[in-house]
Amino acid sequence: MLQIDLWKRVLIWGLCVLGLALALPNAFYTRVETHNDAVAAIEAGATAEGLEAQVGQWPSFLPSGLVNLGLDLRGGAHLLAEVQVQDVYESRLQAMWPEVRDLLREERDQIGTIRLQRTQGAELRVRLNQKPEMVERAAELVRGLARPVVTLTGAGSSDIDVTVEGPDFVITLSEAERLATDDRTVKQALEIIRRRIDEVGTREPTIQRQGEDRILIQVPGVGSAKELKDIIGTTAQLTFQPVVTRTGNADMPPGAGNELLPAVDEEGLYYVLEQAPVVTGEELVDAQPAFDQNGRPAVSFRFNTTGARKFGDYTAENIGNPFAIVLDGEVISAPVIQAHIGGGSGIITGNFSVEESTNLAVLLRAGALPAGLEFLEERTIGPELGADSIEAGKIACLVAFVAVLVFMFLSYGLFGIFANIALMINVGLIFGALSLIGGTLTLPGIAGIVLTIGMAVDANVLVFERIREELRTAKGPARAIELGYDRALSAIIDANITTFIISAILFMLGSGPVRGFAITLGLGIVTSVFTAIFVTRLLIIMWFERRRPKTIEV
Repeated sequence: MLQIDLWKRVLIWGLCVLGLALALPNAFYTRVETHNDAVAAIEAGATAEGLEAQVGQWPSFLPSGLVNLGLDLRGGAHLLAEVQVQDVYESRLQAMWPEVRDLLREERDQIGTIRLQRTQGAELRVRLNQKPEMVERAAELVRGLARPVVTLTGAGSSDIDVTVEGPDFVITLSEAERLATDDRTVKQALEIIRRRIDEVGTREPTIQRQGEDRILIQVPGVGSAKELKDIIGTTAQLTFQPVVTRTGNADMPPGAGNELLPAVDEEGLYYVLEQAPVVTGEELVDAQPAFDQNGRPAVSFRFNTTGARKFGDYTAENIGNPFAIVLDGEVISAPVIQAHIGGGSGIITGNFSVEESTNLAVLLRAGALPAGLEFLEERTIGPELGADSIEAGKIACLVAFVAVLVFMFLSYGLFGIFANIALMINVGLIFGALSLIGGTLTLPGIAGIVLTIGMAVDANVLVFERIREELRTAKGPARAIELGYDRALSAIIDANITTFIISAILFMLGSGPVRGFAITLGLGIVTSVFTAIFVTRLLIIMWFERRRPKTIEV
C-alpha cells in the first residue's frame, strides 16, 4: 500500500526543519560569529559596554552553532613539537634524593656517612665516605625503595635499577620505567597544551599525538606561529624549595644536591636552594589573580590534599627559615616562614602587574609542561589562502550541484525534481549536523561534500530505475512505486554501509585533513540515505495522493 503514516510524516518533516534550522546560522557566518564572541565575552566577565549591540546581531531564539573553519580555510598556525622526554628522567631521580638520604641516615651506624656526587645525565651517584665496603648493603637498602611499573608491558618490573661502582652506588630508571615515563610525559604535555590553548579561547584547535614523542598543534585564527609558541611555550614550572643561603656571586658552586638560581626582583642576587622541592606546581589545584594586604597584584593558590600536608608539615618544622618560590628557574619570592601554614593555601607576591598576575594564574591553572618542547616544524597560514580555498570550494560545490540537478531533471523529469529537492535538503542537513556536533570543515571536507552531492542521488537513481522496470511488467503506478522502493532498498543499504565503513576507518586511523574528509563523507552518507529513502519517497507519495495519475513517466 503506497502510504506513510501521519506520525512518520511529521517526524520526517520535523527532522528536515530541525536540520535546516541548525544549518541556517552558517548562511550569516560573520554576524553569528560576532554574536557568539560577544556572548562568550560577557559570560567570561567582560563589561557589557559595546557588546550588547554585537549580541543583538543574531536573534537569541535561533540556533547559533556554526561549522568551524579549519586551518586551511580560516588561516592560522601549524606547529610540530617534539617532547624532550629525557628531561623528565633527571628531575625524577633528583626528586628521589631526599627519600634516599633519609633512608640511609637511619642506617648511619652501619654504613657510615654518604655524599651525593655531581654527575652528568640521568642518574644519582652516591658515595660512602667512611665504609666503602658496605656499599652493597647500602645499594640493597635503596633497592627496597623500588616500586612496580604500572603498565602492561612493564608488568613485573621495578622502576629503578641500582648498581655498584667501587665506593659508589648508582640509581637509574629501569628501561620499563623509561618507556612508561615517556608515554606519561607525552600524554601530560598533550593535555597541558590543550588546556593552555583552551584558556585563550581559540576555536577548534587540532592537538594530537604524532608517533612516540611528537605533538601536532594546529590552531585556526591565530595570527602567527610565534604567537602560538608564546601561548604554549611557557613552561610555568612552579616549585617551593628550601633556601640554603643568599649570595651575590653568580659563579659560586652550590654544592651537591643544591642549585644556584637568580632572583627576579633584585639584579645580582642569587639563592642557593636545595634541588629537591618540598612541593611542586603539579600539586596545585587552583590559582587565581588576587591582591596582597598592601593592594599589590599577587596570585593566590591552593594545593591538593598531598601538597597541603607536605606544605603544612614543612612550614611547621621550619619557622624562621626562608622558603623560595621558584618559577621557571627564577626565584620570584623568598619569604621567611613566620608561622605554620595549614589548609594548603597561600599567596605569591612579587613585582607583578595586574596583567602579569592574571597570566601567571592562567599558566599555573593549566599546569606545568613536564618536559621541554623542540619545535621541528612551524608554519603560518594567512587568511587570504583560506579565502581563496573557500571561494574555490564554493565554485566546486556549485558546479557539482548544478550538474547533478540538470542531469536528474533531464533523466527522470518530475521524479528528478523531487530528487533535486531532497538533494537540497540533504546539503542543508550536512551543515546542520556539522553545526550540531561542532565539526570542523577543512578543504578535504569540502571535497567530501562535493563527493556526497554526487553520491546522494545514487540511491534515487537505483529506486527510479527499479520503478521503470516494474512499470514494464504492466503493474499500476502505485504498485510500481511501492515495489521500486522495497526492492531497491537492500542495494542502497549495502552500497552505503560499505562506504560508511571506509569513512569510519579513515576517521579512526587518519589525522587532520583525512579525518575532516571522513566526517563530511560519513555524515553525507547518513543524510543522503535518509533523504532518498524517506524525503523523496514522501514527496512522491504526497504528489501521487493529490494527482492520482493513471500512468507515470519516470
